[in-house]
Amino acid sequence: MTISQRVSQSALDGSRLRVVLLLDLYEGAQQRFLEAYEKMRNQIASVPGHISDQLCQSIENPSQWLITSEWESAPPFLAWVNSEEHVEMVRPLHSCVRDTRSLRFSILRETGRGVPRATKSARGASGGLQTSPRVGDGVVRHALTFTVKPGTESKVAEILAGYTSPEPRVNEHTRLRRTSLFMHGNRVVRAIEVQGDLLAALRHVARQPEIRAVEEAIDPYLEQDRDLSDSESARLFFTRAALQAVHHVTSGRETPDVRRHALYYPAKSGCGMTLARFLAQQDETAADDPNSPVCASTVFQRDDVVVRLIDMPGNIDAHPAAALGLEGPRKAAVLSRLLDGAALGVDGPLKSQRDVVRLLAHADMTPITDRRAPDA
Repeated sequence: MTISQRVSQSALDGSRLRVVLLLDLYEGAQQRFLEAYEKMRNQIASVPGHISDQLCQSIENPSQWLITSEWESAPPFLAWVNSEEHVEMVRPLHSCVRDTRSLRFSILRETGRGVPRATKSARGASGGLQTSPRVGDGVVRHALTFTVKPGTESKVAEILAGYTSPEPRVNEHTRLRRTSLFMHGNRVVRAIEVQGDLLAALRHVARQPEIRAVEEAIDPYLEQDRDLSDSESARLFFTRAALQAVHHVTSGRETPDVRRHALYYPAKSGCGMTLARFLAQQDETAADDPNSPVCASTVFQRDDVVVRLIDMPGNIDAHPAAALGLEGPRKAAVLSRLLDGAALGVDGPLKSQRDVVRLLAHADMTPITDRRAPDA
């Protein structure tokens, strides 16, 4: 029997979400933390999509605390956690917290009186249970995006392309697998793939002298000022730069000469998550189509910034509609309604194949470097 290698991981299936936040507080900061949390919990309760939350303290170690929250689905949580409102809301907690770890889970089963059974709902609907376990590949995907000062793009690209790769092995269970860097105008996107613990990998990378040297070298060119020697400044920068992987699918087809590409989709105001969901649906369909040239794709989204990484053989110009995720009737029209074409220089409806080719040329990001760890 042939075992399918198809992988599909998504935050967009509409299932309820459980968020677990583990916190290690400074000694003596417990009361200050509780007072800060009391001030913000009513604000959290009013966030759209929020259902409930609990604040817990360890019975064994008073410095260890736990916040669990339940959400109607992942999209409203991601919209909130990526917002400036969230950044400002949690700022008072930072002086109390030595370390944090955030985990997100969709709810697959639950036991209790009156709890609903898992029911299949339309993709994008909220509040149901996840219908079946996801099949993953042991890889966690994450990205950062930030902008540099106009006119410095070539210098930044030179710096980013010339760095020395860090040691891929983080610990016994975690290793860096791949780092892909792209630019679109003055926007930089850095995507990483990690086998194991993403947080441990990010901390490992941040400690490497060759990486710190590159980060310090690009500091003068960033549009958003940062001071990596100041923990609060670094925290704010990386919080605002985080680009969530909301959907990943791999067809499982073995295809030679596969190359990685990145496409930039600036969304119209408020349409970022809808655009990400549209692209995810297209990629799910492509993964089931044996004639599709797209072997794998990952959709990243934050606010109205959507980036799609695709792996496909040859030149993407040979399959413009497939590369953009537009195969099928009326798909171009849907994308036109969601995309801020003016931001790409392609304003107007996508009425012809020529329009699609022109959009691909404007959305295609410039590759800076794409490095795989040995044996990845």
